[in-house]
Amino acid sequence: MTTDFPAPAFSSEMVIEPAWIDYNGHLNMAYYSLLFDRGSEEIYGDLGLGAEYAAATGCTTFTGAIQIRYRRELHEGDRVRARLQLLDHDSKRFHFWQELYHVDGWLAATAETLGLHVDRSGPKVAPFPPEVSARLAAMKAAHDRLGWPAGAGKAIGIGIRRNSAGTG
Repeated sequence: MTTDFPAPAFSSEMVIEPAWIDYNGHLNMAYYSLLFDRGSEEIYGDLGLGAEYAAATGCTTFTGAIQIRYRRELHEGDRVRARLQLLDHDSKRFHFWQELYHVDGWLAATAETLGLHVDRSGPKVAPFPPEVSARLAAMKAAHDRLGWPAGAGKAIGIGIRRNSAGTG
């Protein structure tokens, strides 16, 4: 298993399928999530967190939170790749940023995700094994050179700031 990670990491090329197109004639919002998921699955394999790991250990990854921002429409037959940057991790979680690029080079969407390492016997969030923690540290060191993405860490809102009680 590698500890030499490209910065950033890129998925294989993916093609927008006809069944994913909605009545507006573009990619339905649900399938952006699917594309980001497929792109990250390849990279999870590089980290040692793929399907083989899940089958062998009873542990897997769950998405704790995701925020997708749509930048430009995708259509049937468009080809895209997901770019992934690991922003942070601790003993049980990882935070990453993805960008979905059309093969012509333009940005279609971004996703910011908090991933959880889960022991399925609970299920409960559980620490990564040492070898996975080491690979996460190596990937983060490589990705730290990229700098923090401009859109990462931003909240959703209309402009009204709320206090902890949920009132203006």
